[in-house]
Amino acid sequence: MSSEKNDILRNVYIVYFLVVLAGCAIIGKAAYIQIVEGEIWREKGKVMNLKVEKIEATRGNIMASDGNLLAASVPLFNLRIDAGNTHYNDQYFYDNVDSLALCLSNLFNDRSKSAYKQILVKGRKNNNRYLLLKRDITYTQLKKLRKFPIFRDGKYKGGVIAEPKSKRVLPYQWLAFRTIGWDKDGSENDVGLEGAYGDILKGESGSRLMQRIGSGAWRPTNEENEIDPQNGHDIITSIDINIQDVAEDALMRQLIKNEADHGCAILMEVSTGFIVAIANLGKNEKGFYEEKFNYAIGESSEPGSTFKTASLLAALDDGLIDTSRIVDTEDGTTRFANRVMRDSHKGGYGKISVGRAFELSSNVAISKAIVSVYKDQPQGLIDRFYFMRLNQTLGLDIPGEGQPNIKNTDHKHWSKVSLPWMSIGYEIALTPLQTLAFYNAIANNGVMVKPQFIKEIRSSGLLTRKFETVVLKDKIVKNQGAIDQMRKLLEGVVERGTATNLRNPIFKIAGKTGTAQIAQNNKGYNKSNYKASFAGYFPADNPKYSCIVVINNPTKGIYYGGSIAGPVFKEIADKVYATRLSPDETVKENLPVNTIKNASGSSREIAYLLKHSSLNLPNDSDYIKIETDDTITMVRSLVLLDDKMPEVIGMGARDAVYVLESAGLNVKILGKGKVRKQSIIPGTVYKRGSNCIIELG
Repeated sequence: MSSEKNDILRNVYIVYFLVVLAGCAIIGKAAYIQIVEGEIWREKGKVMNLKVEKIEATRGNIMASDGNLLAASVPLFNLRIDAGNTHYNDQYFYDNVDSLALCLSNLFNDRSKSAYKQILVKGRKNNNRYLLLKRDITYTQLKKLRKFPIFRDGKYKGGVIAEPKSKRVLPYQWLAFRTIGWDKDGSENDVGLEGAYGDILKGESGSRLMQRIGSGAWRPTNEENEIDPQNGHDIITSIDINIQDVAEDALMRQLIKNEADHGCAILMEVSTGFIVAIANLGKNEKGFYEEKFNYAIGESSEPGSTFKTASLLAALDDGLIDTSRIVDTEDGTTRFANRVMRDSHKGGYGKISVGRAFELSSNVAISKAIVSVYKDQPQGLIDRFYFMRLNQTLGLDIPGEGQPNIKNTDHKHWSKVSLPWMSIGYEIALTPLQTLAFYNAIANNGVMVKPQFIKEIRSSGLLTRKFETVVLKDKIVKNQGAIDQMRKLLEGVVERGTATNLRNPIFKIAGKTGTAQIAQNNKGYNKSNYKASFAGYFPADNPKYSCIVVINNPTKGIYYGGSIAGPVFKEIADKVYATRLSPDETVKENLPVNTIKNASGSSREIAYLLKHSSLNLPNDSDYIKIETDDTITMVRSLVLLDDKMPEVIGMGARDAVYVLESAGLNVKILGKGKVRKQSIIPGTVYKRGSNCIIELG
């Protein structure tokens, strides 16, 4: 018994000794860590509770040519405070919290003074170092609240924690939407100017040191550890908001009228290549039109009859064709190998000159003329197209340019019908902008310039880069005489050919209509899918602007380029001439009174009419009215009074809507043309917010 007791005591002593030994080891290790390694672990602890946070720079603005914002980043902030701030004591806090709560209530107008005081006091008592007060405040509000009691004691001493973020906004919403585009971080599908100039727009990020304050929350340490971001540069585009608006509006109306699938319109400065307006509209799944794709840049397809200009210019430059040469259009059809070429005019035009065939856009005559001179050397025509640079992209800064496709005679799909069909714009592919660049070169005496969208890059208002004209090809022809002949032919299309609806007594337009059947993938062509286009420039005798309009798949039975695309071109040209071009100084005669009979609208837009007449332009109003009877013409100002109904009779829809909406009225439009009747009598007292119906005719 005694032996067993001794064994138990021995085991207890052993366990006790081991426990004491382990305790001493733990105490010794703790002492070693505390004394010897203490500084190392304290530094590691600091690192684990600190992090560097990136401060995003404010993205630069995209502006129209006149400085109007097309895209801008609006800075917003989440407002938090360090309610447990140790830079001031409780006495200071409670002495000033009433005033701070009142200021916050007055600034945001979303809570009462007592509600804000309750939040602030509760945060102080709970030692909340990261108290959320308000989301999405503006920079102006942030500047004001930094002057409030307590907060005005310094960026961090006052306890203000402003978490910056930004929101990208488009002041004109869908206007030039695809051209403005977007830039999504990490995305390969960046679009438009936002994508092309993303690195310039985004600027350089800053940083600040953040400290963990518990519950997964972080707060800035102090302003000495903060590196301010460098905001992005602004880019100034060549887009004219007013012309862009006209282009989109005119294109939209024509698409709706003809129930077309999609379309585009581009306006470019002849000498510089700067794009003044670019509209792209396509029908979405709900049947509405929107800027869903940049057709002007990205859609490469068969241009149709607008390409006849390139074919005939090549033959003229090679000296193989004279425009007076007679061609037999037969019965409006002719056969090449196993395919029949047809004119849109049934029965043909008889025997006509090449020049007249071009004006009338005869497929039969142009193809026969081209084949007759290039049948033994078809590669000669292709080489001429290549010399004109029609087989190359334009090298646009905006991503997504479609590839041109002009095959040569070695191509596997070259056939006996390739030459005649290519001569009239089939079996090839160009984008609308590539086609426009070619027509622009004709207007520019043979010099092809690169289409550009950006004129300047600025930083804080200071110019950092100016974009100059880029010449892609100094001469698209070898003989200048070929350009001169072609310009006369293009004028003839408007004066006597397929685009006589574009004629006007003020300035000359030159260009070419295009009507192309749309290929249905591998199913060939049918007689129901067409593409209507018009490409040209103005004023024809001194070209300043070139323009192309393309409308795809109109479904109301009309599909000719002059009838579908021509009106859009004319409306854009009229607007440009009225607002951006001075009338020809060589015109001496007065315009006939009936040209400006009973006109009404913006004084700026009809000023060019008055400069060529004997009438004097009033200088006391933005809007004027011209009234003419058989004996006298009167010009009077339209004075817009705050409490009296404006007179809009005689105005176009755009001016009328602008005047009425500026007066606070809701406008409903009936019909089309100029305003002939308004539901509220001019000069009567009205209430803002009232409905006004205007009838056009």
